[in-house]
Amino acid sequence: MSYIDGYVIAVPTANKAKFEAHARLGDGVFIDMGALRVVECWADDVPDGKQTDFRRAVQATADEEIVFSWVEWPDKATRDAALETMKGWMANPESADPRMDPTANPMPFDGKRMIFGGFRPVVELVGPRTQTNKTPPE
Repeated sequence: MSYIDGYVIAVPTANKAKFEAHARLGDGVFIDMGALRVVECWADDVPDGKQTDFRRAVQATADEEIVFSWVEWPDKATRDAALETMKGWMANPESADPRMDPTANPMPFDGKRMIFGGFRPVVELVGPRTQTNKTPPE
């Protein structure tokens, strides 16, 4: 069964186009390292909670929007190998894939407030598939 990395971040609303450009460039690295797909979702219907919610989880400000993302890997071993490669790039930035260079492709959000984790699916239902690798219309 696949392995999922999940992420929640707060992105300044004014940086939406920059975020999309950043993701289009950088997410290809995950695909090249074996990910099956990468999905980046801009908040559309994210209510405020009474005790906690997405906004509070990442300390989003009034001028930021929530992005919920995931990377689907074929298995944990492929994900772990990719993670080790990325850790190596952090230790030796000169060896990093240029798409991950923060000078050439800066994060248009505060990465310190990102929450993330790896997850083993416990239930997976799959319906009929339609065309993939398309950006949905606005």
